[in-house]
Amino acid sequence: MISVSTDRLRMGVMGCADIAWRRTLPAMVADADVQVTAVASRDLRKATAFTDRFGGVPLKGYESMLDRPDVDAVYIPLPALLHAEWIERTLESGKHVLVEKPMTDSQAETSRLLALARSRGLVLLENYMFLHHSQHAAVRKLVADGAIGELRGFAAAFTIPPKPEGDIRYQRDVGGGAFLDFGGYPVRAAVHFLGGDLQVIGAVFRHDQKQDVVMSGSVLLCTPQGVPAQLTFGMEHSYRNDYRLSGSTGRILLDRVFTPPETHLPVLRVERQDHREELVLPADHQFANVIGAFVRSVLHGGDVRPQQEGSLQQAALIERIRQVALHFEV
Repeated sequence: MISVSTDRLRMGVMGCADIAWRRTLPAMVADADVQVTAVASRDLRKATAFTDRFGGVPLKGYESMLDRPDVDAVYIPLPALLHAEWIERTLESGKHVLVEKPMTDSQAETSRLLALARSRGLVLLENYMFLHHSQHAAVRKLVADGAIGELRGFAAAFTIPPKPEGDIRYQRDVGGGAFLDFGGYPVRAAVHFLGGDLQVIGAVFRHDQKQDVVMSGSVLLCTPQGVPAQLTFGMEHSYRNDYRLSGSTGRILLDRVFTPPETHLPVLRVERQDHREELVLPADHQFANVIGAFVRSVLHGGDVRPQQEGSLQQAALIERIRQVALHFEV
């Protein structure tokens, strides 16, 4: 592991995405073990707006981040299809990387970059932030304790209304469409609850001919034991993000599963044939939690191998889904 020369992790930010402004950077600057030292953008005015709020030096151009001695690690919230290039260049420069999901758009690239990070003693972590919220551990415990009997099925959805024209997600070679952006959430939730050994039974994608991107779709997966997972995603819907687990004696339902605010009190519903209860869970800050996990891994050698294995399983599954998906032009 490459050591850090200070007590605080000196973070650079590569890209001025909305998620960084609204959620990740506020959590980052609130962490006593982090110092934001630089923000890079193709537009210096955007970088300056970020540094005025969060601190650090504004930089024009992403490559200007790579040789800075005051940056130990880089957070990369760039559009999806730019991730692989800048992860590799950042690792090659000797810096740890926290990257927004998806890490890449292929299993081979994800595997190669994780191997590169390990060979250089660097931490590479993909930010599927919802996995760091305590509500999902509470659900897993209920299932393990038999609250709904034997697990019979899983379903998850993440849909949003259409974005404004020109949004990065509508750019095929940059944002990559709805499946890479939103579809990854229910897929990763299925991996989280059912394991990585999932078979792709089928998938249907609605493909916008004008934009040349996937707009929405549905996916059916299955475990080796025959437990199905029904997944829905898209950016031409009303807003929805939830999942449910169905068992032999009941079911568990949870809303706001992917993007809860840090003040949100999750309400977990457990329904059986003759009984229904609602459990109010503690609020949690998933962005602060993932920043903390990354910092601990870099500064103190915390183990992120389980998350990295999840990234590999996710990348392989995403690839298989894309291979079997039926496309319908809209």
